[in-house]
Amino acid sequence: MAFIYIVEDDENIREIEEFALKNAGHRVEGFSCAKDFYKKIAKELPGLCLIDIMLPDENGNEIVRKLRKNPETKHIPVIMVTAKTTDLDLVKSIENGADDYIKKPFSVMELISRVKALLRRVEPKEETELILDDLIINNEKHEVSIKGEVIDLTFKEYELLTYFMVNKGIVLKRENILNHVWNMDYEGESRTLDMHVKTLRQKLKEYGNRIRTVRNVGYVIE
Repeated sequence: MAFIYIVEDDENIREIEEFALKNAGHRVEGFSCAKDFYKKIAKELPGLCLIDIMLPDENGNEIVRKLRKNPETKHIPVIMVTAKTTDLDLVKSIENGADDYIKKPFSVMELISRVKALLRRVEPKEETELILDDLIINNEKHEVSIKGEVIDLTFKEYELLTYFMVNKGIVLKRENILNHVWNMDYEGESRTLDMHVKTLRQKLKEYGNRIRTVRNVGYVIE
């Protein structure tokens, strides 16, 4: 089980999250503000962070940006918890490096499922390489490179690209991608996939154009 940090200023919500995750077997520690979170993470790294966007001392998106810039914390899986539901808010969270998000209000079962799914995605991979010309995925190192230059991807972006590469040249249906990468049905939540594809294309530079949208079906990498 994982060691999980929760950053949430609403005491009631934080207690519910802590109770649910502890009952699921995880070790959990909660914080009401970014300041206390930073002090703790400097001493001990968690296996996953659950971060609210609206905090009293710092926006959750800014916390994620700082985590991704720090070599010691850049690979920590992050789930954003937000009451904001506009496309702009969700895109901002993904672009800042969040791996997933949960919209308030949410059920305990949804919380546990999202955490379980993300932790499963970041388990060590078998030693293998996936190659598309100069684009290489090294699953042993959990590393993506283009012409020898390492590309910094979030866990979800990495899993998405890996799924595309394993099925190179095959048109993948949206529902199949969502089920495989997120391990759950995202009925009405397909914009999550679109946002991840958008940021993945940007990070892959010229190779981003190799991910082609197949209208009314899904995506394919060629």
